[in-house]
Amino acid sequence: MANPNILIIIADQHRYDCIGYSGGCPVSTPNIDRLAADGIWFTNAYTPIPVCCPARQAFLNGRRPEAFGALWNYSGALKVSALGPNEYSWVRQLKNLGYRTAFVGKWAVNPKHGPEEYGFDEYVGAESYVRWRSERYPDIKYKGGWMGEVDPVPWEDNVSHWLAGKVVDHICKFTDEGRPWHIRLDFTGPHLPCRPSKEFAAMYRPEEIPRWGSFCEDFKNKPYIQKQQLYSWNVENYSWEDWSRTVALYYALVSEIDHAIGYVLAKLDELGLADDTLVIFTADHGDMCGSHRMVDKHYVMYDDVVKVPLVIGWPRKIKGNMVCHEFICHFLDIPPTILEVLGIPIPEFFHGRSMVSILEGEKPRNWRSEIVATYNGQQFGLYTQRMIRTRKWKYIWNTTDVDELYDLENDPHELENRIYDQSCKDLVASLRRRLYEILLKEGDDLVKSEWMRRQLMDNKKI
Repeated sequence: MANPNILIIIADQHRYDCIGYSGGCPVSTPNIDRLAADGIWFTNAYTPIPVCCPARQAFLNGRRPEAFGALWNYSGALKVSALGPNEYSWVRQLKNLGYRTAFVGKWAVNPKHGPEEYGFDEYVGAESYVRWRSERYPDIKYKGGWMGEVDPVPWEDNVSHWLAGKVVDHICKFTDEGRPWHIRLDFTGPHLPCRPSKEFAAMYRPEEIPRWGSFCEDFKNKPYIQKQQLYSWNVENYSWEDWSRTVALYYALVSEIDHAIGYVLAKLDELGLADDTLVIFTADHGDMCGSHRMVDKHYVMYDDVVKVPLVIGWPRKIKGNMVCHEFICHFLDIPPTILEVLGIPIPEFFHGRSMVSILEGEKPRNWRSEIVATYNGQQFGLYTQRMIRTRKWKYIWNTTDVDELYDLENDPHELENRIYDQSCKDLVASLRRRLYEILLKEGDDLVKSEWMRRQLMDNKKI
């Protein structure tokens, strides 16, 4: 059988619970829901790092970002290296098989080198939309700031549908050429500021938005830096009434993106390509969006930002209506999965695992029993965190502040830090040792120093 077309769709800062299929929040996403019902929905997919640029770089390279020095966004005040074009990119492997490749949307991999240097034949960036929009609507200016507002342009001309239209153009073009294709669609939303078109904004009334379960956060026994973020963003006095307006816009932008995805999926159906196209929908990471009273994704490892939606559909191979509860590190596990599907040898340096057995409906053998994520800082300064999560517990190593321990079965909103609970002392020691082993194996230089080793392995941490 011929190799499948591969369509990868990535939303920017899309929370796991803000998909209708998750059952978490009252958000309308019928197209993503249909893709999940016809394929596999993953309930425990996690990002390797909840920061845009290093997460996307890790996805192309197949390794944790710390392994090649991508610690935080290169656009911040503190400059950092990014994945260079001389580094490995699995997309180049597809080109060797005769695939046509295109990247549409937010790049965020390297500030100087574009997708063409990483294996993509063609590129339509989000900045192209900005130029197109400024020419078409020169008098429209945004005024709402980071907390969002309604986009006054017609929905057909908003950024979500404009990008989806460019993907449809490439699908038609590559199909006419008679070659298999890989197209990557990276939406710019629902990253703040959320600016949905009025038709989608009208779907949600702020007074009807349910309050996050973590909104009662008091930061007791939490690292001080979390509370500081309220002051950094000037939201320390925000009530739920204030936040509900922003959350309603977030919901609306999610629905707008879903509608644009529907346009792309409909074209696959129209062209008779749906059965033989491997479609992956996911996000780089989540968004606090008022949960724990916080903004964006800085200096925390709550599930609000590290847990991501993940759907994989391929009607020809995946029977549908499947749910996977295994721990998935999505941007590390998807690359080896695609390579195995195509019969390409998986590089030994990859940090992820192929999910092909899962796609085939089998229970994977010796799968991971925990998931690890990292954080290194961003525009408010450097701050090092490492997280390990099991089915019941989450431990967060804050190298220069109090650590965190959450009982996720009894405290799913991560409100009570149990790190000082003496009954958890042995548990913390075992989680620290396991975290050290994984970080050392996967090339995280942080744990190679004697000081850091002692914190974890010798339990020299309060």
